[in-house]
Amino acid sequence: MIIAALTDLHGDVSPLRGIADDLAAADVVVITGDVTHFGRRAEAARVIEAVRKYNSRVLAVPGNCDYPEVAALLTEEGINLDCTVREIDGVTFAGIGGSLPCPGTTPNEMTDDEMNARLERLGRVLPSGRPLVVAAHQPPHGTEADLLASGVHVGSRSLRAFIEKHSPLICFTGHIHEGRTIDTVVATGTVVATDTVVATKVVNPGPLGYGHHAVAEISNRVERLEIRG
Repeated sequence: MIIAALTDLHGDVSPLRGIADDLAAADVVVITGDVTHFGRRAEAARVIEAVRKYNSRVLAVPGNCDYPEVAALLTEEGINLDCTVREIDGVTFAGIGGSLPCPGTTPNEMTDDEMNARLERLGRVLPSGRPLVVAAHQPPHGTEADLLASGVHVGSRSLRAFIEKHSPLICFTGHIHEGRTIDTVVATGTVVATDTVVATKVVNPGPLGYGHHAVAEISNRVERLEIRG
């Protein structure tokens, strides 16, 4: 399976044309939040329609800049991964939207305890025996993906624990614009080099506004993974 991952679109669909080939070649496109820039239903619908022009198979979670009606639109379109599970071609996709509290108030925030409760519910419905891919707007704690320019890690400890427990092949994330990276988390909680073979790849491709995106090829393992743009 080939996956194209986008994050932090913030309502700007103009970069999609430049990555059209990667979108069209994917079996599924995963959007990890901030579909809109504090927009409402109409903006979210416009963004999803623009992505679907290149690939009809889309999954998404809302970000902290997305109002509840954005999540409602994603649900109505049958593509919302927030706190739910979907199966595509033998691969399990699961997601968690929103973010931890931000310096400025945004529409879709929660505490890490609240995120933990949602992740526990998600964990109870995960099927076993299939490859797992996670889409999360907020990065897990203690990786390059959640590292601010100031050197402070601001990711979710509960998401980190979820990853360590369930060992997805990949966790696609976003939110931290400067956290553009591929990092690796192993079940012991240790962050190791990106060339480690047996571990979860944590991927923050960076905002789509700069043409950034990720492309992965998976089977029962990660065959190929790169950030482009």
